[in-house]
Formats: sequence, C-alpha cells, structure tokens
Amino acid sequence: MLKAQVVLPSDTVPAIIHHQTENGVTKFTSELRPLRAIAGAPAPFYTYFWEFGDGGFSFEENPSHVFTRYDSIMVRLFATNNYDDGKRPPTRPKPIVRPPVTPKSGTAKPMLAADGSSNLFKMGGNIEMKTNCMPKPGDDMMLVFGYRNKAENGQQSLNGTIAILYNDVEFSNNNFELAAARTYHNEKKSDLKPLLNTAFLNKKNDKPTYFASLENGIYLSPTEKLLLNDQAKAFRSQHSWKFENLAQNEERFVFMHFKTTPEMLKDTNAVVRISGAFIPDNPLVETEFFNLELQIVASHDPNKMVLRKSRMNYRLTGKNRELTYKVRFQNTGKGPAKKIDVGVNIAAVFDPSTLKVVKTKPEVITCDSAYTNQSCLKTFFRADSVHFVFTNIYLPGMQQKGVNDADSTQGFVEYKIRFKEKPPKLPIKSGAAIVFDKNEPIYTNRATGRFKMGLSPGVIVGYGFPFETDNNNYLNHKNVALGATLSPYASHLYYWQVELYFNSYNETTYRVPINTEVRKDTVINNVAYQIMDKQFYKTQKVATVNAVPLQMRYNLSKYVGVGAGALVALDLYYRSSSELRYKLRTQNASGTVSDVDLNRAMEDFKESFSEIRASFFADIQLGLVRVGPALGFRYIYDPKTNNNRMTTYVSWKF
Repeated sequence: MLKAQVVLPSDTVPAIIHHQTENGVTKFTSELRPLRAIAGAPAPFYTYFWEFGDGGFSFEENPSHVFTRYDSIMVRLFATNNYDDGKRPPTRPKPIVRPPVTPKSGTAKPMLAADGSSNLFKMGGNIEMKTNCMPKPGDDMMLVFGYRNKAENGQQSLNGTIAILYNDVEFSNNNFELAAARTYHNEKKSDLKPLLNTAFLNKKNDKPTYFASLENGIYLSPTEKLLLNDQAKAFRSQHSWKFENLAQNEERFVFMHFKTTPEMLKDTNAVVRISGAFIPDNPLVETEFFNLELQIVASHDPNKMVLRKSRMNYRLTGKNRELTYKVRFQNTGKGPAKKIDVGVNIAAVFDPSTLKVVKTKPEVITCDSAYTNQSCLKTFFRADSVHFVFTNIYLPGMQQKGVNDADSTQGFVEYKIRFKEKPPKLPIKSGAAIVFDKNEPIYTNRATGRFKMGLSPGVIVGYGFPFETDNNNYLNHKNVALGATLSPYASHLYYWQVELYFNSYNETTYRVPINTEVRKDTVINNVAYQIMDKQFYKTQKVATVNAVPLQMRYNLSKYVGVGAGALVALDLYYRSSSELRYKLRTQNASGTVSDVDLNRAMEDFKESFSEIRASFFADIQLGLVRVGPALGFRYIYDPKTNNNRMTTYVSWKF
C-alpha cells in the first residue's frame, strides 16, 4: 500500500500583498505560506510589520492607510513566523499607484497607519524605537526609528541630528549590518564625529565649554557631550542624519533594515543593544537617548527569558554580584488571561533570599498588601524554583476581537538575584515555564550566563629543569630556572597553559686532554725558547630559550591538578673557540732564565638557532591550582637521549 507523500510549502515563497482603495482609504491583506507547527509548542502564528513607503507603518495583520503621496511608493510586508519550523517569508516590495479619483472617493484627510503613529511614543520622549522581531542569526530585522518635537519642548520648529549606534564592543563579532535606511522627510546623512570631538571657549567666562561645530549650529553641554561620547564608545558602528524644520507635535520615522550576521549564532541567547540619539541644535532642548535591549534567538518565540550581561568577568565576580533576569510573555490566545504563573528554576549557585522583583508588566503590587480581588503579584519558592503569579489581571489575547495593539498582549517580570558564594567557573542556566490561566505550560528558552575566559599570568621557579641533555657540558644538570606562565583565569576543569623561561647564557671553558711534548726547542721572533708545558682548551658560549608551547591541564579539585605537555629548548646563539696555551722558557746571554706564557687561538665557530631539543612531561600540582601558589612535581622524558628524571617547581598564578 502506497502512502501519500506530504508536500511541504516552500520557505522561499514570498509574501503576496493585496490592496484595495475605497474613498481614499487603502486596505491591505496578504497571502503567506501555511505555518508548520512545532511538536509540543503552542499554535504557530504570524506577526506583521507593514512599511507603506511614505513614512507610515503598521503592526496590524490587515491594516488600512491613507497615502499622503503616490510618487515611487513601494509597500513592504515583513512577516515573522512564531512557533514555526521554517524560514521567514521573503519580502517582495509592491508598487502602489494613485487610484482613479471618482466623485464617490472624494478627498481623504492624510493620516498615518491605522494603529496610529503616536502609539510608538509610549515612553513620552522625543525619540523611540521598535523592532518587528528579536534578532535571529541569518534573518532580517526591521527597526522603526521615531523622533518628534513634543509640545513640552516649547519650540515651534527644531533642527538637529538623529543617530543610530549598534554592534556592542563587548562582543568580538559584529551582530548587525545596516542593509538600508529609508527616510521620508529630507533627512541628510551626516558625520557624528564633530559632535564628539570639537570644543570651543565660552565667551562669557573663557572656560572650556563643549559644543559641536558652530557652522552646524549644534550646542552640547559638557554633560550631554560626555553622555554622547560614552554611548559612542560602547558601539563599533554608527550612522547619523541631519533633520530640519521639525514642527511642534510632528512625528517622523526612519526605517532601518538590518541583516544579522552569521557570527551572531555564537552568542545565541545573549542580549545585544541598539542605541538611538536625538541631538537638537537648540541648547534649550535636551539631548535624548533611547536604548533597545534585544535577545538573540534561535527561533521566534514571544515567550523568552533574558539574562542581562550574560558574559561576565570571573575575576570581578564575587558573592555580591547581582544578576538581572527578565521573563517576557505574550498571550497569543483568543481571550484575555486573568492569571499567569511564571515559574523559573533557580540554579544552585544563587541565594533565593536575595531575590527581589524590580519591575513587572502589568504593573501590580504584591499580594501581601493588596485588598480582596485587587490585581497583585505573589512570589513563592519551591525546592529549586521561584514562581511569580499574576492574579486578578486582564491581559488581552492576540486573537481576541477588537485587540489591534500587540504590545497590550505582552507582559514581563524582571528580577535580581545574588550568589550564595563565588560560583564555580561554569555556565549558569535558567529556564521558565509560563502558564496562562489553566492552559498547558509554555516553556521558554534557557538563559545562560557564561564567564569570559580571562588571562591569568603567573611565575614559576623550578629545580632540575627546564631541560637536560647528555654530552652538553655547557648545560648544568641540576639548575634553578625562573619563568612565566599564561593560562585562562581560574579554569574549573580543562584548560591550556604555556610557559616561557628566561634566556640562559652559559659560557664554559674546559681543557681537552692531548699528547704534549715538553722540553722541545722552538724559535719565536728569532728568540730560542724551550716548551715547558702545552695545554688545549675549548670555550663554548650558548644562549638558550626554554618554553612549553603545548600543555593541557585538568583541575581534579580546587587543590589538585594534573597536566601533560611538551618542553622545548632552542639554542638561539652558539659559539665555540679553541686555544693552545704554552709555558715557554728562555735564557739570555748572561745566563738569566725567564718564563713566558703564550696563548694561540686555533679555531672559531659561530651559529644561530643551532639546535632544538624536545622532551615530554607529565606532572601533578598541589595547592591553590586555579589561582594562587602551588607545588608541582614533573616527570620529564627525553626520547632522543632516552633520559628521564623528576623535577620540582613552585608556581603562582595571578
């Protein structure tokens, strides 16, 4: 019996945009590939971001829009597939032409997207930003950069600069590339450097006052300049635009299309930042910043757990280090949620008694101080978890009738917690389970805290090494060596280590036995001598560097470690010279006898990088093997000479 083959929809099918204009209002719908559910996950769904091509936008599924112009209008739909195992539908811009004007259509009053542009400015400032999704490696991300001249500024018109800063310097790789930035109000590209570097004198008191270019008419106070410099130093990439004639209460939007780099995958579940700046020319209006914190995700999921500053410096991490977690959730159902239980497992390294809730959405008080049936948050602990329970709340569902603002369906709980003691240098993992009313739990990603490698320099003093080779008289068989080590800071288990010993310079002169003939006559400078003694001497000068270029170590515990590797000695400089030393006797005409010493050089040989010698070793350390002093015993074997020996050393890692 043949089974029917299931044909899956292609991920390469782009979003198809449909529109219809009536009475000056254009209504949009779309066709998207069918969603594919992930086993065990909630039902998949799309979220939407529409860019209308004239400065308007919408996050609705089927928005309406009144176009203010029709010249070169290109509408774009960016659909994000949540809880779906495929790729995001590609975006294909659609041109919009002016519809024929009929007496019925009349003249429409210009407006922005149906969700209202003012909905973006929920923080009450002059600047705000929003993305259509969390960044996923290999995907695109759209960012709406909104700026305005709010009435509180007291200015009828404003000129100034807006800037976007991205790619945190704390990450080794760039996370974003700005593929395109679309402006609709004659914003012109500019350079942010004059705002960071230029200073002028205040004519009133001749004291240094920091401004930007006077030609541009931009004035920054010292505090504002310091803040702008701090922001700029935190990011590797930046772009800025000049704007003019921003009227009171006018809102403008710039649309930025970011591509996420493949290197971002290395930091999945980390939190990256994008910062926006609003810098007015008028000194009476303050410079404002808006920071977005975005979690890098492996899949699009509105329920997430985030750890801020997930990459930590272990050297600076102690018992009082405080970590900040944030659990986001979204009601994707058809009705409102009245009770939400956010359960978070607590890693054993944390002290539950130090946990404190920082902020919540919906914003509620604790149930201990609430009256009957008041919206509140109850926090209680179990063996290895903490539960944050929102009670008597109303969180609308995304599929609920009449709900058009997706932000109203979202919530979060943010908390801080400290360690019991300095933790081991191992990843710290936490996850959450979210229960809406009596539904099945939804499990989030695992937020992982990791420690940066860090470098640990050290000193080492050894006896009986670093190297010994037979038949080389210029090397001592039992010597004391001073060197330096370099390894990752306070590694918990496996780690690498390199060692370098200070160059040794040895000069040795020794006698070589020869057959000597004494009482032999010779003539030097017409003077007769008798050879009383003759000796043959050799002098060798060697400069040697010793190193351990490869060593793997393993800490069995806090106090015991073992290791194995290769030890190499390289002669950087080698010189050998030979000399005959004579004792001569002569007698003058009066019969007086005198003795004379005479040295004669025989040969001289020089060579650089003359010899490299390698041996292998295994050792054990006792003491504070991660950071601090330790005593080591090292067994060394030289395969070339078949020699082996035991050496000892003391090391101290910082």
